[in-house]
Amino acid sequence: MFAQAIRAKIEALIPRGFASWAQAARRWRRAVQSQGLSFAARRRFWQIFTAHAVEHPNREPAAADFDAFMALTREASADAAHGSVTLVGAGPGDPELLTLRAVRALQSADVILIDDLVAPGVLDFARREAKKMLVGKTGYRPSCRQDEINALMISFARAGKHVVRLKGGDPLIFGRAAEEIAACRAADIPVEVVPGISAAQGAAGRLGLSLTHRKVSRRVQYVTGHAADGRLPADIDWQSLADPAATTIVYMPGKTIRELAARAIAQGLAPDTPTLAIASATRPEEEIVRGTIADIAERLQEAAPSGPLLIMIGRALAEAGQSAAEADGSVEPTADGHPAAGRKQAS
Repeated sequence: MFAQAIRAKIEALIPRGFASWAQAARRWRRAVQSQGLSFAARRRFWQIFTAHAVEHPNREPAAADFDAFMALTREASADAAHGSVTLVGAGPGDPELLTLRAVRALQSADVILIDDLVAPGVLDFARREAKKMLVGKTGYRPSCRQDEINALMISFARAGKHVVRLKGGDPLIFGRAAEEIAACRAADIPVEVVPGISAAQGAAGRLGLSLTHRKVSRRVQYVTGHAADGRLPADIDWQSLADPAATTIVYMPGKTIRELAARAIAQGLAPDTPTLAIASATRPEEEIVRGTIADIAERLQEAAPSGPLLIMIGRALAEAGQSAAEADGSVEPTADGHPAAGRKQAS
């Protein structure tokens, strides 16, 4: 009975036109096998077929479609002989935040080079036969050097493999994408980028926070709290960071937030500016510490959250942040009226 209920539900979701495509697949299967294609090329044909069927479910398949799919397959096979690299944003953690394009890339990969910050559940969407290698760069601990990752990525691509470089969040935001894109181009390896939901977007969405507010925030800015030497970057635009009309997102702030906060206040940022620290954003173990720019370092030291850390600073966070804290009961106001540090398990 349970299986029948599942089947009825699936049939209700599938467009009626899929029946015609299923019949076409049965008719064309033998023709595909007779083309002398490799296993990988046959797989590509059916990927192209499926993508077209999903996009045009109610159009009747025709012989011209078969010819078009076969031409695309042979073209893709010629390109595949040289290999390629795709930088894929895995999002902040919740696998449901993967884009459709990211899922397609994972399902067509021959090799997946995995960033240390990628949540394990994301790999459930990967092609089972793909070779999976952890090449994460872990701060302050032994890890792969960037030149080693670049060399590995290029060597697999030169061997004709479709390489997916899987990165946490969005690879274009403090993800060293520029270095890997440059390495591929220097080696004449085709490279493309699949953007991901950034950690800031994922955290804000989970908390129900808007990063902008037309009355108090005119812009959003992303700042790294971690330079190549592990210290606070020397070239931060402090006047911009102290702007009361900006919402600032600080990546990798764990070791430098105390110094960053002190210098921002010294440059004119109000000490009572609302500040949120989010660890393991969008994951089941997500933790939130709420405070102000003046006390966030102390609150973080007390709470000691684990996992990738992100800090949001700005007036746009005030009302929504306090409402969220009171709604879930994770924060009690202190005597000075500011919210106390709290941890929250994401629902």
